Amino acid sequence: MVRFKHRYLLCELVSEDARCRLSLDDRVLGGLVRDTIARVHGTFGAAACSVGFAGTIRTCQKFLIQYNRRQLLILLQNCTDEGEREAIRKSVSRSCLLEKESAEELSDSAGEEAVEIVE
Repeated sequence: MVRFKHRYLLCELVSEDARCRLSLDDRVLGGLVRDTIARVHGTFGAAACSVGFAGTIRTCQKFLIQYNRRQLLILLQNCTDEGEREAIRKSVSRSCLLEKESAEELSDSAGEEAVEIVE
């Protein structure tokens, strides 16, 4: 699947006074356009036209993995005794097992649906 990218926004500035066009600042004009898009299209439209918010799902997942690793390291370093560390290890391994089980359930149910369709 290919993502459809909207890269450009074309605006026409119409002013009867030529001096008005000369005194406009790019940042002010850009802010006015962004505000108008937000008013007309809401926050989604404003975010879609903003620079720096483009990221693939994979990029977001990579960031979350790195962030969670750092947080886990900090959490383990702040543990005062071995009991707390063991509780954290069990919690993490339990969540990993739950993810595997739910993935297996999804693949099993998809296989059952495929069998029903074939029949």
